[in-house]
Amino acid sequence: MERTTMDLWVGLFAAAGAAALIGLALKVGNLTTANIGDTYTVTAAFENIGGLKPRAPVKSAGVVVGRVDGIQFDSKTYEALVTIKVDKRFPFPKDTFANIYTAGLLGEQYIGLEAGGEPDALKNGDRIAHTQDAVVLEKMISNFLYNKASETNTKQQAE
Repeated sequence: MERTTMDLWVGLFAAAGAAALIGLALKVGNLTTANIGDTYTVTAAFENIGGLKPRAPVKSAGVVVGRVDGIQFDSKTYEALVTIKVDKRFPFPKDTFANIYTAGLLGEQYIGLEAGGEPDALKNGDRIAHTQDAVVLEKMISNFLYNKASETNTKQQAE
């Protein structure tokens, strides 16, 4: 009886571990949230989207208001064209800002919408004009090092 009880506990522990791994995989794959209802589609152009992926959340004030539907490269402007589906319950002004942010320990990226003050709302097929690219850590470090090197060279030339 003692051996079967131990086997039962080990089996339950292994099943709980497998369920936790499946839950984590679904969370990382952005598959845990339900689809939103009726939507309207808008686009936004970014010079750098970082690690943004389709089905990434679109949030406003921390609330999920939509999802990234698709990402394409525009070979004329050399920008990433992001298609966003926003729930029709949430109308946003035409001068809304779309920013790419990073959240969580795994570095999940999402689009944050910041409403402007214009009375006209975005409609299906509109383009968000005001965007801010993803912050890329490597680019920030290289800019910092370049600026420090420039300061050192300027000081040496002044002496």
